[in-house]
Amino acid sequence: MLALHCLRTVLSCAFSMWRWLKISLFHPYRPELHYMRGPGPKWREKDARGAGFGS
Repeated sequence: MLALHCLRTVLSCAFSMWRWLKISLFHPYRPELHYMRGPGPKWREKDARGAGFGS
């Protein structure tokens, strides 16, 4: 009975380590895809119209 408990503990630990490794290596969230990278086309369109008047 003790051997079965030890086996379950070892398998549980191995499964937890595998799950952690899988999540850390293949994490689906990539923050660089969600951050703004700069002004968009609407801002450029508006900025290009006003750029000639300031000079």
